[in-house]
Amino acid sequence: MKTQTTIRVDEENYFEAKDILKKLGLSYSQAISVFNNMIVLNNGLPFDVKIPTKETLKAINELEEKKGKTHNNVDELFSDLDS
Repeated sequence: MKTQTTIRVDEENYFEAKDILKKLGLSYSQAISVFNNMIVLNNGLPFDVKIPTKETLKAINELEEKKGKTHNNVDELFSDLDS
Protein backbone atom coordinates (compact mmCIF):
# COMPACT_ATOMS: atom_id res chain seq x y z
CA MET A 1 0.00 0.00 0.00
CA LYS A 2 1.26 3.49 -0.79
CA THR A 3 0.49 6.74 0.97
CA GLN A 4 0.56 10.27 -0.37
CA THR A 5 2.25 13.10 1.51
CA THR A 6 3.17 16.72 1.00
CA ILE A 7 6.60 18.14 1.79
CA ARG A 8 7.95 21.66 1.63
CA VAL A 9 11.40 22.16 0.16
CA ASP A 10 13.44 25.04 -1.22
CA GLU A 11 12.19 25.61 -4.77
CA GLU A 12 15.62 26.13 -6.36
CA ASN A 13 17.05 22.99 -4.75
CA TYR A 14 13.93 21.03 -5.72
CA PHE A 15 14.34 21.76 -9.43
CA GLU A 16 18.10 21.16 -9.32
CA ALA A 17 17.54 17.85 -7.54
CA LYS A 18 14.90 16.84 -10.10
CA ASP A 19 17.35 17.53 -12.95
CA ILE A 20 20.06 15.45 -11.27
CA LEU A 21 17.66 12.61 -10.50
CA LYS A 22 16.40 12.61 -14.09
CA LYS A 23 19.97 11.99 -15.27
CA LEU A 24 20.06 9.04 -12.86
CA GLY A 25 16.80 7.69 -14.25
CA LEU A 26 14.80 8.45 -11.09
CA SER A 27 11.81 10.62 -10.42
CA TYR A 28 11.73 12.82 -7.34
CA SER A 29 9.09 10.55 -5.85
CA GLN A 30 11.22 7.45 -6.47
CA ALA A 31 14.23 9.12 -4.83
CA ILE A 32 12.14 9.99 -1.76
CA SER A 33 11.04 6.35 -1.60
CA VAL A 34 14.69 5.21 -1.76
CA PHE A 35 15.58 7.68 1.01
CA ASN A 36 12.63 6.49 3.10
CA ASN A 37 13.67 2.83 2.64
CA MET A 38 17.25 3.66 3.64
CA ILE A 39 16.01 5.31 6.83
CA VAL A 40 14.15 2.10 7.70
CA LEU A 41 17.10 -0.16 6.78
CA ASN A 42 19.55 1.97 8.80
CA ASN A 43 17.13 2.57 11.66
CA GLY A 44 17.97 6.25 11.22
CA LEU A 45 19.41 8.57 8.61
CA PRO A 46 21.61 6.79 6.05
CA PHE A 47 24.46 9.25 6.73
CA ASP A 48 26.07 10.91 9.73
CA VAL A 49 24.59 14.17 10.93
CA LYS A 50 27.08 15.89 13.18
CA ILE A 51 27.83 19.34 14.47
CA PRO A 52 31.34 20.21 13.30
CA THR A 53 34.04 20.48 15.97
CA LYS A 54 36.02 23.70 16.46
CA GLU A 55 38.93 22.08 14.63
CA THR A 56 36.72 21.14 11.68
CA LEU A 57 35.20 24.65 11.53
CA LYS A 58 38.71 26.13 11.56
CA ALA A 59 39.71 23.85 8.66
CA ILE A 60 36.57 24.80 6.71
CA ASN A 61 37.30 28.50 7.24
CA GLU A 62 40.91 28.07 6.12
CA LEU A 63 39.72 26.28 3.00
CA GLU A 64 37.16 28.97 2.18
CA GLU A 65 39.76 31.72 2.75
CA LYS A 66 42.36 29.77 0.74
CA LYS A 67 44.76 29.69 3.68
CA GLY A 68 47.04 26.86 4.69
CA LYS A 69 49.41 24.66 2.76
CA THR A 70 49.18 23.89 -0.91
CA HIS A 71 50.93 21.17 -2.88
CA ASN A 72 51.79 20.94 -6.55
CA ASN A 73 51.21 17.21 -6.76
CA VAL A 74 50.30 14.13 -4.76
CA ASP A 75 53.93 13.22 -4.06
CA GLU A 76 54.49 16.59 -2.36
CA LEU A 77 51.33 16.08 -0.31
CA PHE A 78 52.38 12.63 0.92
CA SER A 79 55.90 13.87 1.62
CA ASP A 80 54.44 16.65 3.74
CA LEU A 81 52.13 14.23 5.54
CA ASP A 82 55.03 11.91 6.32
CA SER A 83 57.13 14.69 7.87
